[in-house]
Amino acid sequence: MFITLEGIEGCGKSTQARRLVDRLEGAGVSSILTLEPGGTPIGKEIRRILLDSKNKDLSPLSELFLYEADRALHMEMVIKPALVKKKWVVCDRFFDATTAYQGYARGQDNELIRLLNEKASLGIRPDITFLIDCPVEVGLERALKRNEIMEQEGQDRFEREEMNFHTAVREGYLSIAKNEPARFMVVDGTLGEDELEERIFEHIRPSLSKRSD
Repeated sequence: MFITLEGIEGCGKSTQARRLVDRLEGAGVSSILTLEPGGTPIGKEIRRILLDSKNKDLSPLSELFLYEADRALHMEMVIKPALVKKKWVVCDRFFDATTAYQGYARGQDNELIRLLNEKASLGIRPDITFLIDCPVEVGLERALKRNEIMEQEGQDRFEREEMNFHTAVREGYLSIAKNEPARFMVVDGTLGEDELEERIFEHIRPSLSKRSD
């Protein structure tokens, strides 16, 4: 089972990804938690480049190719091997993030993104994608507070973007989810963490009873 969590900055997906893996392990399901970008040693270097606010000259197209390079390596080294071993994979962002951020918000060609996503993901698609949706203002405020708590130095490249960029990302995600209702579950990101966790876990509970160890 391949599960991805998506959403705008500060929506709470990373917290829910960690909680979901804890619940799965508690239910006796062998699972791994990973993320994009940065799910491999080389991927961590790519992530640093992508998020560093000093890299102002990084063009939308070069940004897109960096994400796809990270994904190709991530699939080969982490996700596909885990799925082959019948492990459940929970991934914090996947190719829908590229469509939302680099396509809807950056304006890169959607057909190019689709082709690159298909190649980099080795044709493997998530079984379930949770889109944790919340207003842009709420997400950015949370991200700012998170950075203060973690004593991070300022906002990353994406958190520094204008409001219309984040709005385009959110609208992009909602459009993707609308077009793939069988794969997506949109959940209210303004809910408390515990309630959000329960809603996510309840959605995958039927899959737990169907699994064969």
